[in-house]
Amino acid sequence: MPLLLVVEMLLTCACGDEAVRRGATVLFASGADLQSINPLLTIHPLARQVQRYVLLTTLARYDSMLVPRPYLARSWRWSDGGRALTFRLRTDVHWHDGPPTTARDVVWTLEAARDPATGYPRFTELQAVTSVAPLDDSTVQLRFTGAAPGAGTDLPDVLTDLAILPAHLLDSVPHARLRDASWNVHPVGNGPFRFVTHEPNRRWVFARSDEFPADMGGPPHVDRLIVVVVDEPMVKLSALVSGELDFAGISPQHVAFARRHHTLAIREYPLIYPYGLVFNTRRPPFNDLRARRAAALAIDRQEIVDGYLFGFAAVADGPVPPGVPSYHAEPSVPVAPDSARRLVGALGGQSPPSFELLTVGSGEGALEQMLQARLTAVGFRVTIRQLELSTFLNRVYGERHDFTAAVMGIPGDPGLGYLQPLGNLTGIAIPRDPIAAQRVFAAELPVVWLYHARGVQAMNSRVRGVRMDMRGELPTVAAWHVQP
Repeated sequence: MPLLLVVEMLLTCACGDEAVRRGATVLFASGADLQSINPLLTIHPLARQVQRYVLLTTLARYDSMLVPRPYLARSWRWSDGGRALTFRLRTDVHWHDGPPTTARDVVWTLEAARDPATGYPRFTELQAVTSVAPLDDSTVQLRFTGAAPGAGTDLPDVLTDLAILPAHLLDSVPHARLRDASWNVHPVGNGPFRFVTHEPNRRWVFARSDEFPADMGGPPHVDRLIVVVVDEPMVKLSALVSGELDFAGISPQHVAFARRHHTLAIREYPLIYPYGLVFNTRRPPFNDLRARRAAALAIDRQEIVDGYLFGFAAVADGPVPPGVPSYHAEPSVPVAPDSARRLVGALGGQSPPSFELLTVGSGEGALEQMLQARLTAVGFRVTIRQLELSTFLNRVYGERHDFTAAVMGIPGDPGLGYLQPLGNLTGIAIPRDPIAAQRVFAAELPVVWLYHARGVQAMNSRVRGVRMDMRGELPTVAAWHVQP
């Protein structure tokens, strides 16, 4: 939501009564538009949650202990020595325009995800799948080239993440043209909330679906969920205090202020969301391991956690937070500016190695300035460039990978499927095995890992039933209710 619009709303409302007047409509702030509502196309973390928990359904979903539980699929079973995975689907889930959700929808979604022309971000995790076939309207079988990892006990994480799409509305669109599909701007789902409207860079509006099956949680307890775009931290804070917003992620330095307001509560929760200084190793100076190692030795990550994040994070020694399955401890990189200077000096050249540091935002960029100061002190010349989110994503994730270095958070998943795609991003080949992948990150340093983020949301205390955890902010959204 543009700054002037928010300010106008705050000035024209009786702020103390605004939340009361809103009733069972919940306003949830996002720092940027959701990029795309199509799960085949987006990497935006909040968009992926809206897809899984609001508009659409997944075959399975994690519980709070990160154990996959049946959802759209009633059950699944492995067979043929781990080479076949068969899902039995529910038959009482309908698309919001009427037709039932069937095996056809599951097959179409998975086949689109497997097609490189689609550009699904987790495409590589489906490369071991050789076929996806409907056995009948409520049964789907996946076959694999060999025994799938964890076959017989685990479910591939990607199948808990990829929401199923309506084949009857999308199967006429070539996979390479899905980014232009009309469904993306007028989506029809089968989840607990129906799509109502989208105003680009302002808001997404969803309304409760009264037909959602009772044993999948039933209709939501709130009438509407509105995701509003608010990218200015102080505007978010003011709107929370005034009652204009029910939820907003806030800066750690604002937590103490928010806690002083009796109408607000703070939710702090772990995330799989490492932040790092990501290098494009195809370009100088970071095509040289010495430059990457110098940057790693120059940066004081504890300084960032203490001074920038006020302790609401943990120093990262790798891409996987401790406590997550397959975490592998690697030796910590020390803060050693003298060693960093020697490495920079050994790079040669008549002038200091220079590069542009890309980041998302329009404000002060405190983190980027801390990095710039540390890197400049050891001999780099750093120019900070802040970009709007979609432009940033296009430059970093686009086919040309048009960047030298970027500060960014990496949306993670319990199956650690986020590790290997970083190879394509950075130009360093990352193995499929998560332990081997973590060893490569430690040895080759395509990313200087900075910290493991913690989620910090301020919320209006009128909303009850809220639980936020490693799954994100919205896993219990259908159970939220408003205290009169």
